[in-house]
Amino acid sequence: MSMSPKAAAAPIQPGFIHTDDGVRLFYRDWGRGRPVVFLSSWSLNSDSWAYQMAALAEHGHRCVAYDRRGHGRSSDPGVGFDFDRLADDLATLLDTLELEDVTLVGHSMSCGEIIRYLSRHGDRRVSRAVLVGTVTPTLSRTDDNPDGIDPAVFESFRSDWLMRDFPRWLEDNIRPFMTADSSPGMMAWVKSMALQASMKALLDCHRATTSTDFRRELQAVTVPTLLIHGDLDVSSPLGITGRKTAELMPNATLTIYEGAPHGLFLTHMDRFNRDLMAFLDA
Repeated sequence: MSMSPKAAAAPIQPGFIHTDDGVRLFYRDWGRGRPVVFLSSWSLNSDSWAYQMAALAEHGHRCVAYDRRGHGRSSDPGVGFDFDRLADDLATLLDTLELEDVTLVGHSMSCGEIIRYLSRHGDRRVSRAVLVGTVTPTLSRTDDNPDGIDPAVFESFRSDWLMRDFPRWLEDNIRPFMTADSSPGMMAWVKSMALQASMKALLDCHRATTSTDFRRELQAVTVPTLLIHGDLDVSSPLGITGRKTAELMPNATLTIYEGAPHGLFLTHMDRFNRDLMAFLDA
């Protein structure tokens, strides 16, 4: 017996949305209230925000997070890891879920995705932003950015570690990402997330993160923005990222956590959650 086109169509899968280039993005949606959308850092996925999402959902917020393409449970298309496409993926999520009055919260690489989304799609759906351990405005040293990091350092990481022994690099670098008193279990959990990302996604996203210049875009972002940065962040050194980003953005406030590393949303969880809730409720 033949089936009608409607009956033969693939069922809608809860927890997944589809982009216009055929990529399936996994997302989670907890709580009710004003929406907060979380974007994870390079190599991590939506699991990394569990401690913030659970806390905010208990206090009247709708918390949404998704796995970037090539990360976690999302499709790995092997392409589309530039900031334009990643910003379009975020737009697909916001549009599909019809979210309004959104607070965007990003960590590390995803701060660039937020800035590119705002410059590419505007702030109609977004009321404010939180940038944690941002990689903006630009990481690489150039003639007009002499304080940046030598691009050869990034290329060496990609060729000598990422493409050869990423698990060992994670083992050697998890401690600087966290703190001396972080539990072995917490560190193992973070490493397990990074190992779920595809090598192609890791390579292309790292190349985009370390080479993209957001300086002009930052000056045009007018939504209230909270920047939170640790003064012991070795992945995104405060002096060339958080401080310079705050200087460029017309409506940004920088909060510095003394003694905090790149993964401060985990290592300084209680303070971070309080600060996040205060910003959301202001």
